[in-house]
Amino acid sequence: MPSTASPEADTAPPTTAAAKIFNHPRNAWYVAAWDHEVTGKQPLARTVAGVPLALWRNSEGRAVALADACWHRLAPLSKGKVLGDELQCPYHGLRYNAAGRCTGMPAQETINPSAVVPSYPVVERYRYVWVWVGDPDLADPAAVPDMHQMDDPAWAGDGETIHADCNYQLILDNLMDLTHEEFVHSSSIGQEELSEAEFDVTHEGNTVTVSRWMRGIDAPPFWLKNMRDKFPGFSGKVDRWQIIHFEAPGTICIDVGVAKAGTGAPEGDRSQGVNGYVMNTITPETHRTSHYFWAFMRNYRLDSQTITTQLRQAVHGVFGEDEEMLRAQQRAIDANPEHEFYSLNIDAGGMWVRQILERMLAAEGRPSSAADAGQGA
Repeated sequence: MPSTASPEADTAPPTTAAAKIFNHPRNAWYVAAWDHEVTGKQPLARTVAGVPLALWRNSEGRAVALADACWHRLAPLSKGKVLGDELQCPYHGLRYNAAGRCTGMPAQETINPSAVVPSYPVVERYRYVWVWVGDPDLADPAAVPDMHQMDDPAWAGDGETIHADCNYQLILDNLMDLTHEEFVHSSSIGQEELSEAEFDVTHEGNTVTVSRWMRGIDAPPFWLKNMRDKFPGFSGKVDRWQIIHFEAPGTICIDVGVAKAGTGAPEGDRSQGVNGYVMNTITPETHRTSHYFWAFMRNYRLDSQTITTQLRQAVHGVFGEDEEMLRAQQRAIDANPEHEFYSLNIDAGGMWVRQILERMLAAEGRPSSAADAGQGA
């Protein structure tokens, strides 16, 4: 199965990789929550890239992210109250504005000028609340990964959040190589043609794309159902595609679908098929846990809530199988800290992802291994 890479000066990634606990960049946008999870009533506790946050909305409806620890005695602000434009500590009642500056101390009139907690840049986009926990001077909203299908009226769908008991890099590996569907998801989306089909890998800047086409095949159960939602009674062969697009540090949008075989889908005419996008963005929580935000968006039968619900439930089941495998893989890595991963040709996309993340970590002066950073093996 050959692959091609874009003509960059980067050297090819190595053929082996240590089975390490991968560190995470901090100078990056990560999804902290769905927009509906952050309210002006009760703060939300969420840890992003090792940083505990208290998320809330001020009186203007703007999302705010403060460090989840009061300046006074480190009480968790996420257990406090939202009072208009201020967040009140649950322990001694200190109040903080959106900039993290203390605005009131109930036991005294004079406010200590050092009474400040960190406030982190926030952007709301694509139904998500994105947070930057690194150098705030580098937080460019234009660098938020593109997930426009999430709120584009030409697409419909919904998703969920998985709290995954594994390092975020394992999820990225899982999504960058979909041949595992043949074995992990054999009853829904898997088929042997996944391993047999050729694929292409390209990379540019902080992005990697893996493209695979399977022509003239039987549609697996998941896709046959979708074809019949749009074309009742459909039968026959299909052309199937998977175009996986990674954008650092943790967003992977997968263009997927099938079309009636021989109707021009590989050349760009998908009118005789069904097209979906599996929208994934993974936020490291700790070195062994991750927040996995996902949605399945489609561009047909947009007014059908039934189809939206069915697709969400179907993908939930598929990802549940992945979750079980990822937990087991994390346990095995913890039990075999000296093991070396040997890469197959199907790992090409994931290896480029690792190289990009290692480059980002090096730019921050941080090691790629969490153990080297003194943060656990």
